[in-house]
Amino acid sequence: MKRKIIERPQSQRQKMINLMYIVLLAMLAMNVSTDVLNGFSLVEDSLLKSAQNATKQNNAAYREFERAYNNNKEKVGEWYKKAMVVKAMSDNLYNFADSLKMLIAIEADGKDADLKHLKNRDDLEAATQVMLHPKRGMGRELFENIVYYRMEILNIVSDTLQREIIRNSFSTDVPVSAGSLGKNWQEYNFENTPVAAAITILTKLQNDVRYAEGQVLYTLRQGIDVGDLRVNALKAYVIPTTQNVVQGNDFSGQIIMAAVDTTARPAIYIEGKKISSQDGYFQIPTRKTGDYTLKGYMELNQGDNVIRRDFEQNYSVVPPSATVSATMMNVLYAGYDNPVSISVPGVTANKITASIKRGTASIRNSGAGFIVTPKSVGQDVVIGVGARQGNKVQSMGEYTFRVRQLPDPTPFIEYKDANGTIQRYRGGGQPLPKRFLLSAPGIVAAVDDGLLNIGYKVISFETTFFDNVGNAVSELSDGDRFSQRQIATFNKLTRGKRFYIQRVKAQGPDGIERQLTTSLEVIVQ
Repeated sequence: MKRKIIERPQSQRQKMINLMYIVLLAMLAMNVSTDVLNGFSLVEDSLLKSAQNATKQNNAAYREFERAYNNNKEKVGEWYKKAMVVKAMSDNLYNFADSLKMLIAIEADGKDADLKHLKNRDDLEAATQVMLHPKRGMGRELFENIVYYRMEILNIVSDTLQREIIRNSFSTDVPVSAGSLGKNWQEYNFENTPVAAAITILTKLQNDVRYAEGQVLYTLRQGIDVGDLRVNALKAYVIPTTQNVVQGNDFSGQIIMAAVDTTARPAIYIEGKKISSQDGYFQIPTRKTGDYTLKGYMELNQGDNVIRRDFEQNYSVVPPSATVSATMMNVLYAGYDNPVSISVPGVTANKITASIKRGTASIRNSGAGFIVTPKSVGQDVVIGVGARQGNKVQSMGEYTFRVRQLPDPTPFIEYKDANGTIQRYRGGGQPLPKRFLLSAPGIVAAVDDGLLNIGYKVISFETTFFDNVGNAVSELSDGDRFSQRQIATFNKLTRGKRFYIQRVKAQGPDGIERQLTTSLEVIVQ
């Protein structure tokens, strides 16, 4: 026979004791030990060193791209421009994370905060205020930047394993657990998170950015040969103008022998017949599509000996086709004149036509290429390409481009240096001589990332100064110019003082007015 267990009601005293126990547990949970904080510091240092090493390797790759581009702009141009887009995207996300780390440190330790020597590493409010504040929280912007960066990087990387690593590194999914239910990504990572942990999270993001950037650079380098070609054998080579020939055009190329002596020209034989050519150039008519093989040999007299080297080269004759590449990858910006290059093998530029087949956009021939101006964001634009062949226009295909809004510009101070050269001060921890600050009329804003150079009209901005007790004092601008009150404050600033230019409103060529979320830190020298 089972006995029925009767629970006695708790007394008021017992209820109070239970409540105090719960409060004690909560206080213990919030008390982050020094060992844990030291552990975060060790991880932070390791991640930072890894990111710095990856930055050095990536910069070396960019220098190789630049050297290859300077040597052969036509061959390397497309890949070089894509690499510059990747550099701009990676630097933007990396620097944004860097600025968030500094803002969290300042929130915890004040305006003289030092990321390498944090005083209040266990502060649980600083990261919450910077990232999740209802009005000025930066967490949502960081989330959107990570999602955009992940999508763009995965569009370039083709290796399955690397794609999975990058996808996991930039995942914005929130684990389904008791502690994360109902939280978004930024709340899960930064709500009530100690300063040491929040900064380590952002440093890990920076490290992931440099890793992903390196993988993309490796992928792009597969499209070109950026290294020196060294040979140690004497061989014959066929260098065709192209291996794909449009039906009706000629298959042409150059036949050479490595380490050619200009005083002794080799004899060239194709299909057993000697050709008459000083430099090895040849032409073979093409009448049918299909795959073909060019065979022959070269003979070079060396005294009483004759050196013979055979050569063989495959080529294909294909139906007419076109190549369309946007200067800024496969993205067009709404309200902006996007340059687009269009080429058709075997067809001169003046015989190429282009029109908008789908989407709301205009297209015109600029002489050096085509200019496409989409009108609405989110609606793909389809460009139809044709080639004039005699009295008719032959279709060469249709090509689809995504349409996006112009990216936000970067604010900076423009001034003339001692040589009269216009310079742009972008902050980043570098000091600005006070005389240059006072000579600048105001600020400007532009998308200037090495590929795009788009000016924006600054409508207004604020400067924020901190007095001796740490109180923030904001002053409004006079449009895009410094106001008299701002200039008066500049005159009072001493060496090493900092202030911030923020809440910048600007209007782009697309007519959209936007308030920039980035701020410009100015250090007076």
